[in-house]
Amino acid sequence: MDAFKVGDNAVYPGHGVGKVISIDTKEILGQKKTFYTIQIIDSGMKIMVPLDNVKSVGLRPIISSLEAAQVLDILKMTEVKIDNQTWNRRYREYMEKIKTGSVFEIAAVLRDLFLLKVDKELSFGERKMLDTARGLLMKELSLATTQEELSKDEVKAIFGI
Repeated sequence: MDAFKVGDNAVYPGHGVGKVISIDTKEILGQKKTFYTIQIIDSGMKIMVPLDNVKSVGLRPIISSLEAAQVLDILKMTEVKIDNQTWNRRYREYMEKIKTGSVFEIAAVLRDLFLLKVDKELSFGERKMLDTARGLLMKELSLATTQEELSKDEVKAIFGI
């Protein structure tokens, strides 16, 4: 895992893209610990992540443009089998995928919810999850790709905006 520098973008699972605004050392219970302070771009929330917990919380750099292309491929897949389990079971399963912080898992959830939406009305929780997944992906995709690689029309077509 590469160390982050002040000003770097980082993805905090479940909250989205943030910017490293400082790296501080604090003494806690007699031990010195170094923290990244990350401000989440969309909400303004500040999160302090101890350097030795970076891996366990899933903090990661934003995806590369190559990975962004893979995400777009996942979103464009329409020949996928949607699990016909009850909405609350599906909701729990999708929530677990979102919590992993994996952009590919989030893309799969977003795609599945969009495909499901075509066939039937989504529950309130599923609609909220669709918005969450869309928000998490859009911010990261916009930072991971240049305008030439990702046209606004393509995004609108994929996300149904």
